[in-house]
Amino acid sequence: MFHRQKQFLVSLFSLGVHSNRWICSSYQLNPLVVPKYCTYYLIAPRLQSMLDDNPARPFRLGFPTIGIYSSPFTSSSDKQLDNDFTDSDEDTGGRLVHGSQVSSSGSVEIIMGILRDSRENVSQVNKQLEECEVKVIPELVSDVLSRLRNDWELAFTFFIWAGKQSGYAHSVREFHSMIAILGKMKKFDTAWALIDEMRGGRNGPSLVTPQTLLIMIRKYCAVHDVGKAINTFYAHKRFNFETGMEEFQNFLSALCRYKNVKEAEHLLFANKEVYGLNTKSFNIILNGWCNIVGDLREGKRIWKLMKKMGIRHDVYSYSSIMSSHSKSTNLNAVLALFDQMKEYGIEPDRKVYNAVIHALAKGKLMEEARNVMKAMEEKGIPPNVVTYNSLIMPVCKLRLSNEAKEMFDEMTQRGITPSVRSFHAFFRILRTEEEVFEQLHNMHVVGCHPTHETYTMLIRKFCRWQKVDIVFKLWADMIKSGLDPDRSSYTALIHGLFLNGKLDDAHKYYLEMKEKDLLPEPKIEEMIQAWAAGKQASVPLTTSSMENRVRSPVNKVGTKPQKTDRGKSFLQNPENRVVTRERGFSFWDK
Repeated sequence: MFHRQKQFLVSLFSLGVHSNRWICSSYQLNPLVVPKYCTYYLIAPRLQSMLDDNPARPFRLGFPTIGIYSSPFTSSSDKQLDNDFTDSDEDTGGRLVHGSQVSSSGSVEIIMGILRDSRENVSQVNKQLEECEVKVIPELVSDVLSRLRNDWELAFTFFIWAGKQSGYAHSVREFHSMIAILGKMKKFDTAWALIDEMRGGRNGPSLVTPQTLLIMIRKYCAVHDVGKAINTFYAHKRFNFETGMEEFQNFLSALCRYKNVKEAEHLLFANKEVYGLNTKSFNIILNGWCNIVGDLREGKRIWKLMKKMGIRHDVYSYSSIMSSHSKSTNLNAVLALFDQMKEYGIEPDRKVYNAVIHALAKGKLMEEARNVMKAMEEKGIPPNVVTYNSLIMPVCKLRLSNEAKEMFDEMTQRGITPSVRSFHAFFRILRTEEEVFEQLHNMHVVGCHPTHETYTMLIRKFCRWQKVDIVFKLWADMIKSGLDPDRSSYTALIHGLFLNGKLDDAHKYYLEMKEKDLLPEPKIEEMIQAWAAGKQASVPLTTSSMENRVRSPVNKVGTKPQKTDRGKSFLQNPENRVVTRERGFSFWDK
């Protein structure tokens, strides 16, 4: 292993020093502020052998790392503008999917029960897994990993156990799912160790694909570690992968997806001599500013820059900036751009029509929005669920529930399956418990299952309604449906319990959240610390402390009594606190 690491050290150093293709444009423009000496984490020694040496602790491994010099700048990639400008949380190829349609739900529940009941004792977990006699198949592994995507330790424990079972070997899909989980929880060293396992040794076939590295790039971008993302792009060379225009655009798209748009723009111009400047690369940056960061001013700047540099605007360019104008209720700008497209002979696509329909609906011009939908169909572009959502969501915000229901019924009658967003629009205007649960039932009927966002929204709603028992019911239902609580879910629950006086319960879920390595928001920390300090100060004095007070000189006759620490603490931490609203949450004011 040392020999392999040494060889890589030399080859990567040579790449950083001698490959003018990577360094020249970067250092000339110096556009991006990242560490000059980026550290690339080398793959650990064979993961399986380390686990076999100590099977009782499969997720507390100290993987060695070696610092490598490389250029601080490089390029990278993303496909079809990140799936047509979608902002899905998971990565293509490394997607965490529910496999319950094909795997045995009974087997999944057995595995989940073992993992959750014995999570504190790893040896006991391994023993019970060996005794459960569940046949391991790819669909089972995918389903369990999907349910554990917010609990990396349990997911990793199961992943290692499953990989040792006879008749089963992890495929690229399962490796990608596990790597995505580890990257999401910032366990990058362990993720690189799995990638080393995927290489299959000196003579075995390698399972590593460019998509594997793209998952890692995206996870680094998600935590805004642009330097590590750049170094991961360098790793394409190590795995003998090409780094062409597609890979570079994938990297730009990954940066923009997680709001590193400024860095992506700098990299685009830093590498213009290598990859050139074209419409698609600019569209990635344009969409990042317009619809991910939501900065229309920067979007307009890129739009004008494209025109100035002779970069042609295409239908994706128009859909990006029109969508941003639509969200900002700039109806006149949307219509002007729509007319401009026609003048230039650019045929609108479904996304352009959806942006126009949404802008008209937000402007309360429902008849005009309907006319655009008809024109869209006449052009041979049938409406989809996004088209109807573009109508339903503004109508729901206007509290026109009857009109929204008519549109919803029309959509289902045309055979268009509603999306989660369709139901979310209605959840926001519902006013009773019965209506909420009826809507949840309707979701299941049409095959649209609630997501983390659904449960988080409903937890907030019922906390505002002071129905804590329903909140606990929703929490249990979320876990039962296979959705392991994420950071947003815990945040909403803890805040809601605090506001309803369930302080001990809030503290319990706070500790559970930290056990899963889900970092609480700073204001949650403040609330918990303030409550803990007040609780400690209010603990009744013990017998020994009472005796000490009697013997204390301050209690002698003629001595003026002093305020106790308990009294001071109560003055510093009063019972009544001012509550302020911020981003949908309630916080104690300082």
